[in-house]
Amino acid sequence: MSKITVEQVSELFEQVKADRITRENLQAFLRNPNSIFGGDILTIDRSKPFNPRKFIGLGWKIEEEDERSLTLATVNIADIMLETTLKASDNGRVQGEEKVHRLKASDAIRLDAKVFQTFWENKHLIPESWKGKCVCFAGTILRDPYGSSRDVLCLCWDGGRWDWYCHWLGCDWRADLPSAVLAK
Repeated sequence: MSKITVEQVSELFEQVKADRITRENLQAFLRNPNSIFGGDILTIDRSKPFNPRKFIGLGWKIEEEDERSLTLATVNIADIMLETTLKASDNGRVQGEEKVHRLKASDAIRLDAKVFQTFWENKHLIPESWKGKCVCFAGTILRDPYGSSRDVLCLCWDGGRWDWYCHWLGCDWRADLPSAVLAK
C-alpha cells in the first residue's frame, strides 16, 4: 500500500472544498493515493469483470478481447497512446474491422472495456487532451443483441461533458476516433 503524503492530503482537502471529490474518488484515493494525484495511475478492479449486459443492456456480449489488457491491474495514464492506424493512402478514413486488424498487427496492447469502465467511473482521470475526440477501447469487441454487428466502447466529449457509446466496426473511422493502446 502506498504512503499518503502531506501534499496529497492537502490537495484532497482543496478538492473537497471545491466540491470536486466524490465518494468514489475518496475510496479510490484511500486504496491508491496515486489514483487521483501525482502519478495518475489508473487502478483497474479485475475482481469484477466488465459485464456488457449490466453496463449496456440485455443481449450484449463480449465476442473477443485482448488477453494482454485483461492482465493489467494498473495503467500509467501517461503511457496510453491514441492510435488511428490511418495511412496516407486511406484518405482520412479506415474501415473499423481493418482498424482492429492493423491494431493487432502493430502488437500494441488494445485497452479493454474494463479500462474504459474505470475511466467512466473516474472521469476526473480522463486526460484533457482527449477532449474533442471519441477514444475507443478496441481491446474488447462486443456483439450487439441482434448478432448483426461488432462494436467497441468509446468515450466522447460531448456538449461539455463526457459521454459513451458503442461504435460499429462496420463503418469508416476518422482520425478523431483513435483507439487507446499501450506499447508492448
